[in-house]
Amino acid sequence: MAEIKPLTIGNLTAKVPVIQGGMGVGVSLSSLAGAVAAEGGIGVISTAQIGYKEPDFDADPIGANMRAIKTEIQKARKIAKEGILGVNIMVATRKYEEYVRAAVDAGIDLIISGAGLPMELPKLVGTARTKLAPIVSSVKSAQVIMRYWWKKYQRLPDAVVIEGPLAGGHLGFHKEELDDIDGLDYDSEVKAIIEKVNDAAAEHGTDIPVIMAGGIYTRGDMERYFDMGASGVQMATRFVTTYECDADEAYKQSYIDAKKEDIVIVQSPVGMPGRAILNPFMKRAKEGPVPHGKCHLCISTCNPAKTPYCITDALVNAVKGKVEDALLFCGANAYRATKLEHVKDIMDEFRP
Repeated sequence: MAEIKPLTIGNLTAKVPVIQGGMGVGVSLSSLAGAVAAEGGIGVISTAQIGYKEPDFDADPIGANMRAIKTEIQKARKIAKEGILGVNIMVATRKYEEYVRAAVDAGIDLIISGAGLPMELPKLVGTARTKLAPIVSSVKSAQVIMRYWWKKYQRLPDAVVIEGPLAGGHLGFHKEELDDIDGLDYDSEVKAIIEKVNDAAAEHGTDIPVIMAGGIYTRGDMERYFDMGASGVQMATRFVTTYECDADEAYKQSYIDAKKEDIVIVQSPVGMPGRAILNPFMKRAKEGPVPHGKCHLCISTCNPAKTPYCITDALVNAVKGKVEDALLFCGANAYRATKLEHVKDIMDEFRP
């Protein structure tokens, strides 16, 4: 069995090789990210509509989000002490460049970026010390990013996150693939991605750790991917049912109450399949459009005039605990939650 070691990304070393996955809207902010970082992992703040609590969010969502990025990173730093903090910024976010620059200006250690290929990320970060970790789901996407970044910027990723088909929220797979996950033989893809990343790192005399995400819930899950050559794991769902998670208690309780059959693949209004808990809201959304108000400028692929419901409204309702009127994103293992836990107890389970 592979040895579990600390996770090193450039000059950053996390004593526990666990990245807490970024969860928007507002599910992973300073409280959760700070707690994970303080325990030796990498805490991640999601920038997706991060300013939803700001008084001017409805009038100026972008301005509210930019302010909140700085505020949440500062609050997390106070909790995390010397710990490592990252942000998750979706490529599909409107004004993506501004979000990246705001996070860099706030001194973030790591940017994790998916929901599209972050082709221009090195240009946006420039010479800042911030580490870059693209999210990929295939060998092809990993190769495209590494080749392009090297050719255009003479830079390789500092780490690569592989997000598999068991992850929560928006997924980088076709619905047909998600209907037959066993048929995907995704372990073979994971091994192939790790091999390609290792080859690129060796060619350029560096190290690029690969972090596995999607469906990791226990130490045993982590050990399985370490045996395949991963250097760390990213977990999100397990951290939702913690006392430190930034979401409302009713949101956490929806995970605890969920049964395996309640977790379904849904079609997000922004055009991607996603995994969520089937609830009254999702049933209503299937029957016809849910009326919504003003656009909050979230995802570039959303057409407000044609969307079946506003994903920002649905996710804000989730984090505020209005779970009957919410999109409850979750990973495939959400049904395994039976109680609230402390972040420290989870991190102790994963320590080398």
